[in-house]
Amino acid sequence: MSSRTDVSPQSGIEDRIDFDPSWSATAMLRADTAKTAFGIRLRALERGRAELSMVVRDDMVNGFGITHGGMVFTLADTAFAYACNEGANAVVASGVDITFTRASRAGDTLTALAERRWLSGRNGLYDITVRDQRGDTIAEFRGRSFATDRPLPAS
Repeated sequence: MSSRTDVSPQSGIEDRIDFDPSWSATAMLRADTAKTAFGIRLRALERGRAELSMVVRDDMVNGFGITHGGMVFTLADTAFAYACNEGANAVVASGVDITFTRASRAGDTLTALAERRWLSGRNGLYDITVRDQRGDTIAEFRGRSFATDRPLPAS
């Protein structure tokens, strides 16, 4: 399935995406326990692009009452992972940078949109913007990917 699928923020598309051995992101869906633990929902997926959302819970804020930067990073990094796993083999991060632009708080819904900027051979570059429910930018994340020669684990 390489066509774009969108859903409302309250639902996900995980159940509507079939495993495709030529698309490693579809294998990730079946075993991504971190995504589940943080309540991250897949909203749209196509090769080179992914949109995920997360409601900030009370246990995700720091001592100042704002969303812990690691939680924002986790959402952005997860969107990066789904966008860059475009082929049959596992793709990993070779490096990332994040800039936090504004605070969010418990109860906010954050959405990360990851898009491929460049892909050549085994290397890729992806930009991820994290916004809140008002459309305000919370963070900008840039990920560099490396396609391994490892096949996907058996499902």
